[in-house]
Amino acid sequence: MRLYLVRHGETAYNRDGLGLGVADASLTELGLRQTAAAVERLAGERVDRILTSPLTRASSIARDLAERTGAPLEVRDELIEMDVGETEGLPFAEMRERFPGFLEAWRAPDPSQVAMPGGESLAQVAARLDPLVAELHTLPDESAVVAASHNFVLRLLICRLLGLEVAAFRAFSIDLASLSTLSLRAGQASLRTLNDRFHLDQ
Repeated sequence: MRLYLVRHGETAYNRDGLGLGVADASLTELGLRQTAAAVERLAGERVDRILTSPLTRASSIARDLAERTGAPLEVRDELIEMDVGETEGLPFAEMRERFPGFLEAWRAPDPSQVAMPGGESLAQVAARLDPLVAELHTLPDESAVVAASHNFVLRLLICRLLGLEVAAFRAFSIDLASLSTLSLRAGQASLRTLNDRFHLDQ
């Protein structure tokens, strides 16, 4: 099975360096162009199913791709971004001032159990992804699935599929509107591309 993981385009939160979790932030003009480029890139591939976070910044890619390909679209709550709680919308400097203990714990080698102030931990996000990981492993070898989601979720989904510890999420980046690809077969996953941005004009 071929799995395409695509992150949403730029929002004002991303542009301005603000904490962003479950807020339904709109795309910027750049984000709209990134979305169009990602859709154009994926429209050239075989797509059987499209899974998406319910948040607009991700579902924009999924809905446009569904229109282009005719593939069925499924809104999946598991793919919503990590709830960053009280850090939603905060610049890093204010976050550091208000939650110094959290940031110290977050910088530890393994922050998997560290919950965002009033929000989720990485371990909680990984746990809600586990049923989806199991489902993906049951799909026919010839199928092709696109999942449109967010930074933390996509990094943790890759970790789960590859059998890596949650703390390994720091080992790679998932940039805005980037594409990563995995192959799943016989209960095993292999990473084919990571953080592909060649379809973007920047």
